[in-house]
Amino acid sequence: MRALLLATVLASPAAFAGMQWQDNSLTYLYGQHFTVNPSTEQTLTFEHASGWDFGDVFFFTDGTRFNGVKGDNKTLYGEFSPRFSAGKLTGKDLSFGVVSDVLLATTYEFGEGNVNTLLVGPGFDLKLPGFDYFQLNFYKRLPRGRHDGDTFQVTPTWRMHFPVGQSQIVFDGFIDWVVDSDQSYHHNVHFNPQLKYDLGQVLGLKKDKLFVGIEYDYWKHRFGIKDTDDFKTTQSVTNLLVKYHF
Repeated sequence: MRALLLATVLASPAAFAGMQWQDNSLTYLYGQHFTVNPSTEQTLTFEHASGWDFGDVFFFTDGTRFNGVKGDNKTLYGEFSPRFSAGKLTGKDLSFGVVSDVLLATTYEFGEGNVNTLLVGPGFDLKLPGFDYFQLNFYKRLPRGRHDGDTFQVTPTWRMHFPVGQSQIVFDGFIDWVVDSDQSYHHNVHFNPQLKYDLGQVLGLKKDKLFVGIEYDYWKHRFGIKDTDDFKTTQSVTNLLVKYHF
């Protein structure tokens, strides 16, 4: 319910003081050979990104259905990630080298059960050749209501595009690298890029509206659970993808 409420608010017209731009999208994913959870998953993802006079906001929520499972075969997961720009808040140019801005990065991870984690740390916007954007965030992970133990995470995110005929291919995604905690949470790496063709331009829609492609999901020690011979937790999955921006 909280995810639906937040998604509704974020997707509403830009009637908020300080909002400079926004983008919303829905993505359908289908993939097989997942680990930990049932093997075949279908996911519908709502994403919101926006720029504000204080920084930027990214939010997503995944509604996942597990194929071939009777009874409780659905789950919900989301992240709310506001970042606070030192450059915007001070009105000063804080760029140096490839760094265009310095930010306070925060994320709240939420889901069913005891999925409840706060992340906070420094963030950096980088100007790198060939990239539409490149962000690098460093977090302290603070799980709430669990006994995983605090740990640290590094997350780069990026987007780049390549002209193809009268359309384009977009390559974007993220990497989450999390170190071991001093308790039960095992180090893990989640590499999640998307390679998408802008089909909308071919069909007469505006640029950056309708995409088809694939999402690759590699997760070593998924959910921080150690991979063993008896219980495999490392996955390598290629999802089919359809994404619409509005």
